Amino acid sequence: MLTLTSSSNERGLSRAGGRRAFLRGGAALAATAMLPGAAFALNDTQARALIGKAVDDVNSAIDSGKTGPALYALFESIFVKYADVPTIARSALGVASRSASPAQMAAFTTAFRGYISRKYGKRFREFIGARFEVAEARQVKTFYEVKTVAYLRGQSPFEVLWQVSDKSGKDLFFNIIIEGVNMLAAERTEIGSMLDARRGDVNALIADLKTAG
Repeated sequence: MLTLTSSSNERGLSRAGGRRAFLRGGAALAATAMLPGAAFALNDTQARALIGKAVDDVNSAIDSGKTGPALYALFESIFVKYADVPTIARSALGVASRSASPAQMAAFTTAFRGYISRKYGKRFREFIGARFEVAEARQVKTFYEVKTVAYLRGQSPFEVLWQVSDKSGKDLFFNIIIEGVNMLAAERTEIGSMLDARRGDVNALIADLKTAG
């Protein structure tokens, strides 16, 4: 059962290839430019609470016993609930987002959301029996960064940083950093490669994302 406790202890981190492959599948939850504007209402307690709730919901999804499309749907609902999906999607699309029409951005965001959820869902089973400790939150310029430590069975603990902002009007996370690896940056690179392979055709990318992941 994945549990949450409070801890400020930092421990040495390992480089487990399979673990990093999973984390790159999200991300989150994948770099992004710093969100503009100040976070007027958000504080460290709220940021910690958001990530605590997100991890609780992930735990429930893992323990649900669901697999395949049913499990992916659960992860998609969690992503929509706790992540700033439009910001993440726009960052992942990169420069192409500037010339995309509103209809294309809406379609891309929906396709990207499902794509990310499937990528996470296919790998989340390895987190059964794991636990995350929410260690601390600190303000970084215009957002808060919540540090958690993940403990997986048979592996060394590793650090996960969640970047949280209220720029959208709600407290949401917009990026995840695993052992110094920026997941949003990794996703932007992957989406960029997919777009290049389709000669910049955003509509073709959208169509393919609907079944990718």
